[in-house]
Amino acid sequence: MIQAIDRAAGVLHALQGARHLGITELASELGLAPSTVHGIVKSLQAHGLVVKEPGSQRYMLGPTLLKLSNVYLDTHEVRARAMQWTRELARRTGCSIRLGVQLFDEVLVIHHNRRPDGSQQMYETGLSLPSHASALGKVLLAYDLDFADKVLEGALRPLTGDTVTEPTALRKELEGVVSASIATERDEAVLGESAVAAPICDRSGAVVAAVEIVMPTTEYPPSDEVLNDLRQTARTISREVGGSDWPPRPMRID
Repeated sequence: MIQAIDRAAGVLHALQGARHLGITELASELGLAPSTVHGIVKSLQAHGLVVKEPGSQRYMLGPTLLKLSNVYLDTHEVRARAMQWTRELARRTGCSIRLGVQLFDEVLVIHHNRRPDGSQQMYETGLSLPSHASALGKVLLAYDLDFADKVLEGALRPLTGDTVTEPTALRKELEGVVSASIATERDEAVLGESAVAAPICDRSGAVVAAVEIVMPTTEYPPSDEVLNDLRQTARTISREVGGSDWPPRPMRID
């Protein structure tokens, strides 16, 4: 690992989540000398990766990251091939739809279809979700055994009183995900919000993404018709990216 890149990445990670931090605060968080952090921040600033907060000595993430993230999304094969199908799923179910992939120990939402009812809703593309407390994440954990081992070895943070934080209980739940080809989440990440998700596999048979239907908990559980629509959408998107065998099987991905 190249130390300079690793430290620069540490600064960017420290500023995620709309955090505004000064040099001293960053140095304390990263365990580095303030002079070292100052040099890293100035280099990142020169490339637009961080910017200084107007009228203060605090720094925040810069606009270049937005440009780079848009390039990532625009060139992501699963997203490009899934968009028409997630839009149709939203229309058929009347629900919000998320498409997610693994990002370290979390899930990154790479595409989001709002509920088609015309109500005011937050656009969630780019949002990260905890893998252990989301239906998307449970799909990715269930089918990637190495990912599951990594996440379950760490602390499972409770987000609500319903979040499953006991590794043995979560492992048992993941076995059920494979059996049903469906993962569920009820009030585990956000109170009042529940979801069901299904796996998307590529030509190698590996699960590379998951598609999720999000609904108010008052409308949970979904009907068999909604679950069948979800499975069919996951199967169709898998075929679009070369996956011929659905449902997939769990595997270890190098």
